[in-house]
Amino acid sequence: MTDMQGQPGDDSAVSDAPSSVRLFATPAGIALGSIEAIAPGQSRGYVVQMRAGRFHGFAVRRGDGVVGYVDRCPHAGLSLARALDDYLSPNGELIVCGWHSALFRIDDGRCVGGPCVGQALAAWPITVVDGVITTLGTTASVPDPR
Repeated sequence: MTDMQGQPGDDSAVSDAPSSVRLFATPAGIALGSIEAIAPGQSRGYVVQMRAGRFHGFAVRRGDGVVGYVDRCPHAGLSLARALDDYLSPNGELIVCGWHSALFRIDDGRCVGGPCVGQALAAWPITVVDGVITTLGTTASVPDPR
């Protein structure tokens, strides 16, 4: 497995699965990389290749911890970032959909501005274990926005 920046990681979940299958959850225990790869107050996208397809998510660093979300706008189903790792507002206080300018709170993913007010990003359970960002398990199903 590699993250969106091509960094090596745990390849135990890698296979020759079709990349067109989009997954919305990851199993527990996948090491994504060092927390030091994300500057404080910044974000980073990850793609996890698994047998059944690919999962797209992103992490926002909050002090010594991280908050993770499925990389999918609840309004139109698109990935949020239009540029690599570009998930946050210029002041770093909100998550921004680069396509529709929807604004989401970092702590709970709730949309506070734009076309999806009241909806929320799907959480991606991740944590930091000994300095390594690691998946905790599955997320709830992600509804189709259309």
